[in-house]
Amino acid sequence: MTGLLTTAKALFQAAVDRADPARALRTQLASSPLSLLPEGGRNVLLAVGKAALPMMREALTLIPDASQALVITNPENYSEIPGATVLCGAHPVPDETSAAAGRAAIELAGSLGPSDRLIALISGGGSALMVAPASGLTLADKSSVNKLLLASGLEINEMNLIRQQLSDIKGGGLLRHAAPARVQAFILSDVIGDDLRAIASGPTVAPIGTRAQAREILQRAGIWGSMPEAVKSHLSAAEEPRDTPPSATNTLIGSNRHSLKAMMTAAAEDWTCKLVSHRLVGNVAEAAETIVAAAETAPKDKPVALIFGGETTVQLTGTGLGGRNQELALRVAKLGAGRLSGDWLFLSGGTDGRDGPTDAAGGIATPATWEAIKASGQDPDALLANNDSYAALKSADALLMTGGTGTNVADVQVFLRRPG
Repeated sequence: MTGLLTTAKALFQAAVDRADPARALRTQLASSPLSLLPEGGRNVLLAVGKAALPMMREALTLIPDASQALVITNPENYSEIPGATVLCGAHPVPDETSAAAGRAAIELAGSLGPSDRLIALISGGGSALMVAPASGLTLADKSSVNKLLLASGLEINEMNLIRQQLSDIKGGGLLRHAAPARVQAFILSDVIGDDLRAIASGPTVAPIGTRAQAREILQRAGIWGSMPEAVKSHLSAAEEPRDTPPSATNTLIGSNRHSLKAMMTAAAEDWTCKLVSHRLVGNVAEAAETIVAAAETAPKDKPVALIFGGETTVQLTGTGLGGRNQELALRVAKLGAGRLSGDWLFLSGGTDGRDGPTDAAGGIATPATWEAIKASGQDPDALLANNDSYAALKSADALLMTGGTGTNVADVQVFLRRPG
């Protein structure tokens, strides 16, 4: 099993390497250099998200005349950058540090004039790391909503539609604060399908939807009644006639699909590869069934690598600790123990190196994982029912631990099997 684990980790690293934000930005600016500014105009840099630090370091090298630079990222990735101010917000639930970051971003954008240019470097995680509650709402309201959304099972686009309607900076809000300056954004996508409106909740693009649509989603998810009263009042008010956000140039420089292609390339020489799905989304239990079903029908007489990518959701029913990748691995361990033969291994990981509110990037499953949890004295079914995938996998030494990667293009999965 050691060889399968080494291969699986190498393929995961290939996905992370392809999403290297510095390389992606360098390649983009080499092919499409920035236009000249009017005399006296300033380039001002704002990097937001889990990949903000490497993007900013590269930008400061490529754009040495930048007059100001602000970085907003997560604490795990924090380091100082000469020539830039680095702030940390909280993730996945925003707190006062996130609100302070939002105020700093708005202040920076508001300082620009018509000859200036804001260069926004945007990556996943920005929704929580940088917040600015809409008028009449508090940070406590935003945090309460975010907790409910994360436990709701809603897909990322639905969550971000709601977040945008409660924000003064998301859904094009940053553009309004930066006007009349021009805005040019370089975006690393952590959203399946690469809808720019959903990445970091779209600070430089128009909103996904309306208050009425946000209200309908919350009602359909069964969490409208749990919303803070101020939020229900805000979303129930008549739509405000908001001006179309000023235009911006938004450029996608990296995504989950690019990373899946890198995994395929890395595995092609020694394995029979198949990209099973680049949209592994929705309920994590259904995703586990999809993976095991694909493994059951894959060839058994040759080394097989099945590749998946996406972002599943977990509807919380318990009080345990874990993340969508860990729960996916635990569910594959359970299903695979009874249905899959041969020497196999499954790995699921977040390309940012952090899965949910844990220090793990994801989880690993083998034919022995489910029984190993039992052998440790734990009840894997009870742990799964309590959404306690972290404890379950830890007891079987089956956590994927990478530390922060400095990038984020959602999740990748690989199933490996050798004949025998």
